[in-house]
Amino acid sequence: MINRRKFIKGCAAFSLALLTGSWLNAKRAYLTEGTRNIMGTSVKMAVVHSEVEWAKKAMDISFGEMHKIDDLMSIYKDGSEISMLNNNGYCDYANADTIRVIERANHHSGLSDGAFNIAVLPVIGLWKKGVPAEERLEDVLDLLDHKNIIIEGEKIRFKKDGMGITLGGIAKGYAVDKAIETLKKNGIEHALVSAGGDIRTVGTKLDETPWRVAIRNPQDKKKSITTIDLCDKAVATSGNYERIFNDGTISPHILDPRTGYTVQGLMSVTILADTTIDADALSTAVFVLGAEGGMRLVEMVGAEALIINNEGEILKSSGFP
Repeated sequence: MINRRKFIKGCAAFSLALLTGSWLNAKRAYLTEGTRNIMGTSVKMAVVHSEVEWAKKAMDISFGEMHKIDDLMSIYKDGSEISMLNNNGYCDYANADTIRVIERANHHSGLSDGAFNIAVLPVIGLWKKGVPAEERLEDVLDLLDHKNIIIEGEKIRFKKDGMGITLGGIAKGYAVDKAIETLKKNGIEHALVSAGGDIRTVGTKLDETPWRVAIRNPQDKKKSITTIDLCDKAVATSGNYERIFNDGTISPHILDPRTGYTVQGLMSVTILADTTIDADALSTAVFVLGAEGGMRLVEMVGAEALIINNEGEILKSSGFP
């Protein structure tokens, strides 16, 4: 028979195991990782689950969802819905994901007074040919009104000829959200999805600690400015880096849709939010607005920001970790 002291010690150990996550459950959990090239970047997933094969299957399904987003929204794929919209001025029977992203993009355009604007494609087209003349920019600025993107049921159309949109500043964030959503639907409660500078987490790591994310130093890609803990949160970074188009031409910096010119004031903006689609859009909006206006926007919407200006000064919102 078990004596009373051993019985009490055993009960105490069992209770402690329940509180901290039992050692048996910890032994059954495994970290499974995968990588794919999607949307022009390396997408990485890390999943914590007791069944490795199921984790791999869930990741495959989630990668597939991200590929579908790319197929729908890439301006570089002739058959995408965004390419059809840009070429024809309309797209009938658009996918719900496409409509959802455009609606969210227009929401952020309104919040930022046009600092974030998916209708900027005509100006990008000018910059691909070199630094545009001022009069050429003025000719296309009236095409950059996001209110001229009309959504009626499953139909999307432009109100003006010559308009064009690009979802490059928001689709990747949505794809990361879609991947996390798909993982959760398949029973995954602990995961991280990273697509370039867009990252979202659910739950914790294998050792039940938060996921740790390093924020890159914009002046030295091999170094980080700081690291933050993420648990059920998203982070996205926009940087003052050269942008290389598919045809090999280069455009530096982020464009201000309100003027057509490149933005010069900041080196990088990192946004912490509940979803990656919002963090993605806000990082661009804040970059365009600058430190002061950007911080006002971030505080207004309840997100957090870390901004690095051209002097290397680090500015943080009130709640940034």
